Amino acid sequence: MAFQFIPGEIDGLYEITPRVFEDARGYFFESYAERDFARAGLALRFVQDNQSRSLKGVLRGLHFQKQHPQGKLVRVLAGEVFDVAVDLRPQSRTYGRWQGIRLSGEKHNQFYIPPGFAHGFLVLSDTAIFAYKCTDFYYPEDEGGIIWNDPSLGIAWPDLGMAYSVSAKDQNLPTFVPQEGVL
Repeated sequence: MAFQFIPGEIDGLYEITPRVFEDARGYFFESYAERDFARAGLALRFVQDNQSRSLKGVLRGLHFQKQHPQGKLVRVLAGEVFDVAVDLRPQSRTYGRWQGIRLSGEKHNQFYIPPGFAHGFLVLSDTAIFAYKCTDFYYPEDEGGIIWNDPSLGIAWPDLGMAYSVSAKDQNLPTFVPQEGVL
């Protein structure tokens, strides 16, 4: 198998590391192989790929789709981010809990986040190129979110010694209100 699948602290989350072939010329690795993911219990169908470039201190999120929840396979092509998933599955024993992971272009690790989670990330390096595959399409009218610094979630965002750069839209997201039927 070309990947190592490490279960997260929250059911459904996985850190995925590829087998990298490296020599003096550079490196090669498979970033996704349907058969290997299926053997690991992740029989996924991706329908959309997204990519962003952000500067140090940019914080994006926490976002989710309400009626069209997306599973996401996220990775960093260049740079480093602190990536966060918040469990919004009301029937889950970890409902309302979060998990964070450092993703880097150097390590080539990925984070699989199943449908039913809010997602966000903070750029730790000078710049980062962030890419992800989605199991459903993005519908702007279906987007929901939670404010990144919600005290009830207590996400331990890394201290960068500077203020985070957060969009006006993300600064105005609501707090997390535990209830049935969030998604």
